[in-house]
Amino acid sequence: MGLMRIATVAAHFGRDLQFDLDRIRTLIEEARVAGAAFLALPDGALGGCLADFHQPDPDNLPPALGPDDRILRNIATLAAEMVVCLGYCEAGKDGARHTAAVCVSGDGVLGRHRKVYLSPAEAVLHTAGAGFRAFDTPAGRVGMMIDYDKTFPESARGLAGDGAEIVACLSSWATSSRSPGPARDRQSRLFDVYDWVRAAENQVVFVSANQAGVMNGTRFLGQAKVVDPSGDIRARTGAKPAVVVAELDVKAAIAGARLSRHHLSERIPEHCPA
Repeated sequence: MGLMRIATVAAHFGRDLQFDLDRIRTLIEEARVAGAAFLALPDGALGGCLADFHQPDPDNLPPALGPDDRILRNIATLAAEMVVCLGYCEAGKDGARHTAAVCVSGDGVLGRHRKVYLSPAEAVLHTAGAGFRAFDTPAGRVGMMIDYDKTFPESARGLAGDGAEIVACLSSWATSSRSPGPARDRQSRLFDVYDWVRAAENQVVFVSANQAGVMNGTRFLGQAKVVDPSGDIRARTGAKPAVVVAELDVKAAIAGARLSRHHLSERIPEHCPA
């Protein structure tokens, strides 16, 4: 495929679906003008995320959308030739709710993911997904995860083992309420460390999108970034809303990182009990 531009976003999304759709339209157009073939939007890009991660209010939940909702079809149309990943709350069977992600292009839905690793508070209201699967797209083979999923090494490892070249992690990752400032924020450090490590240990391109701004007193980190298979950051935002673009040859970058040490093939599974 050669050189490709990959875009990722730090931005705020809330309960107003029309506002969110308008913002997504603007971000897709901004990424298109920058020549991006792939765009990652945050968790909750449609409808926002939980307003309180410790004691979520059941009367103030993100709207649950069906997997074939009209607004998702609209975004696929907006994506056109671009591959776009975004997060939303999915309405499942028998009233179940899932923290979900979908990947679309003008051809329709390319892949789906339901968040596997839920926080204790989130698990009261949402149902966990069943696993991690990669899928083929015009931008290459892609895998998705959501927020807390990236805390667990097996998430990205499972996607890399399934052939993912690009792993998109869509987050609504907040600052630590106990931190005196962003520079000393524990969650900020962890967010960055997970992005670096998941890229380097699996030798994949890791595209991290995140919410930004404040919602109901919760401040989100931003810090969206593109990390290459060697663990080098190719582009990143700060805490404020922004779109950043990195240009790289995904296949060549992966091949180069795996030339001297191929982590997946050098694993010894029997020495790594589950």
